[in-house]
Amino acid sequence: MIIRVRSNGGTWRVDNLNDSSNSTDILNQIALTRPNVEYEKPLSFDAACNSPLDTNASLSSQNLAHGSLIYCCVDASTCATSVSENELSSSAASLSASSTTNSKHTKRVIAADGSIRLEHDSIKSSLKDGFRQGMLPLRDMKRSWTLQEFVDMDNQFVFKIQRQEERWVGEGGVSLDQESANGFQSYLRTFAFQRQRFGLLYGRFVEEEEEDGKKPSAEKPSTGTTLSGVVVVDDDDMHDSSSKKGTVKQKNQKVLVEAIYEPPQEADPSTPEGFVVLDDPMEDKVEDLAKMLGLQKVGWIFGHPPREKGFQMSAAEIIMAAEFQLEAADGVNETPFVTVKVTMGDDGNVSFEAFQVSSQCMAMVADGALEVATNPKFCQINETFTAIQEGKESKTVENNFFLTVVPIVQHASEVFVSEFPRCNRDHDSRTQSNDEMKKQLSKSGKAGWTFIDLLADFNLLIYLCKFLDMKTDIDKICRSIVNRDLPLDEGYKLIIASMAGLDNAY
Repeated sequence: MIIRVRSNGGTWRVDNLNDSSNSTDILNQIALTRPNVEYEKPLSFDAACNSPLDTNASLSSQNLAHGSLIYCCVDASTCATSVSENELSSSAASLSASSTTNSKHTKRVIAADGSIRLEHDSIKSSLKDGFRQGMLPLRDMKRSWTLQEFVDMDNQFVFKIQRQEERWVGEGGVSLDQESANGFQSYLRTFAFQRQRFGLLYGRFVEEEEEDGKKPSAEKPSTGTTLSGVVVVDDDDMHDSSSKKGTVKQKNQKVLVEAIYEPPQEADPSTPEGFVVLDDPMEDKVEDLAKMLGLQKVGWIFGHPPREKGFQMSAAEIIMAAEFQLEAADGVNETPFVTVKVTMGDDGNVSFEAFQVSSQCMAMVADGALEVATNPKFCQINETFTAIQEGKESKTVENNFFLTVVPIVQHASEVFVSEFPRCNRDHDSRTQSNDEMKKQLSKSGKAGWTFIDLLADFNLLIYLCKFLDMKTDIDKICRSIVNRDLPLDEGYKLIIASMAGLDNAY
């Protein structure tokens, strides 16, 4: 299990945890790499550290699981990572003999220029009066400074907020499989969109001239499902009319979404995201399945309650979108990875909108410069950093400054269906089971359906992954789904039909 701890000293990844671990185990894991951290407030569920974790309760009993995010307030000057014995002896050589003998009270300080120094507790108090929060005073870093050196160092912590006019996808934007999208919004509609939820989008990044999907050997009949209320938002809808307009830079890729996977999660209105991400035992199998089907993670989708006009995404959603893009791009790089949001308007119609966050937003999240603010329509700037907006220093940035609009359309997948009950849902009228599999596969041979057509369902295949071997059984099944000229072995048909309780109905 992995827990992320966000502090004023950075965001840390804590590994080697399990459901029975508690907050003390988290602190012990942090201490392995940051042995000198001094906590000013306990580990908490909220960024303000007003809701501390129960130190005696397990993580699972507090709804914390793989990927969960918690918070703490620390003395930023004590957050440096530990060093090896060789590094320690080398760095300590410049210190007095008395200081090196008491290494317990010596801390590793990384200066803005990348140099490593060992400092004593007596110096720690001066960091509060340093060049920036958690940094030494200028004189302690270096005896003399040139103006250019000072400016260069200061610029590392200054972000001049600029709107990104270009997006990283082509004119085709993102195309959602209508059955998958309808399945996601229908579930949220049962709660009148008062429950927030997210899912992962699996599909392909395709060239603009490439067709939306591949035709199987047997044409799949239409189900009559339509996706209504899809809205394409342009800059005028999101930004003030006085905003600077620019030309969208042309890209040649579009995002083709073929399936939606909803990881384990628990609705929690008290959290900034509106939900808590739980441990997912199927995470690796879902990724492996996607690769076997020629798919990859191309975006994420979330649903939220109706909001006032112009309020597109909350600070927590902005940060989460940036983290997804950073992961997809392997750093602050261009990526076609998209964010799709769905909600219900005052007229009862459901709307889908697509966005990307800017490269500046990605950089600020990577540096830990953005935090959740009291007002969800704004991102708060971490006190170590400075944001300059319209020539003035600002403690917050309006979320819309980080967003670029992506066109959104729909399509009917010519490879996959999306009829099987979705994973990890509570209070749903249908759950994944052999009976549901029987209900779906029994259509084989009727109205033009074939067995492989009905088996080409991402969520049905996830269900089968729980019972069949990934490397042999699932891989061969996926080969026949992707290439309809490669017939599915009769033995697999017999095994799956037997699981579903079918008698020669395939």
